[in-house]
Amino acid sequence: MTPPYRVGDELPPLEIPVTRTLIVAGAIASRDYQDVHHDAASAREKGSPDIFMNILTTNGLVGRYITDHFGPTAVLRKVAIRLGAPNYPGDVLRLTGRITELRTADTSSDEVVDAIEAVVQVTGGNGIGRHVTGTVAVTLPEPSAKRAGA
Repeated sequence: MTPPYRVGDELPPLEIPVTRTLIVAGAIASRDYQDVHHDAASAREKGSPDIFMNILTTNGLVGRYITDHFGPTAVLRKVAIRLGAPNYPGDVLRLTGRITELRTADTSSDEVVDAIEAVVQVTGGNGIGRHVTGTVAVTLPEPSAKRAGA
């Protein structure tokens, strides 16, 4: 039987429009009330051309990218990201990923058996450059065939 995933597999890209609403809602949801995430005039006073996305929103979008790909049984174990170019309203965040490692998952504290852990290198760019780079470890408790067409 062929394993459903292999080291080197590329995840399909995900494009997310960066709207003012997404930026503000993400900041509110993560309780980040810094004015640079919701008040354009304040952001400009501090040297930014507009409001910009906070790291917690980016973190959540990276997590969404991984779980959208691997499905509802996937469990995020570690998300480690670093920000680069800001995400401003009107741009598009394009996330891409590649599986860099597959290993037997440590499920000693879970009820999951025969799980594998995938390590995925994720990058995300926008119109001005690389917004995010990172590594995500995700447990795949029920290895299954890849999605059709993937």
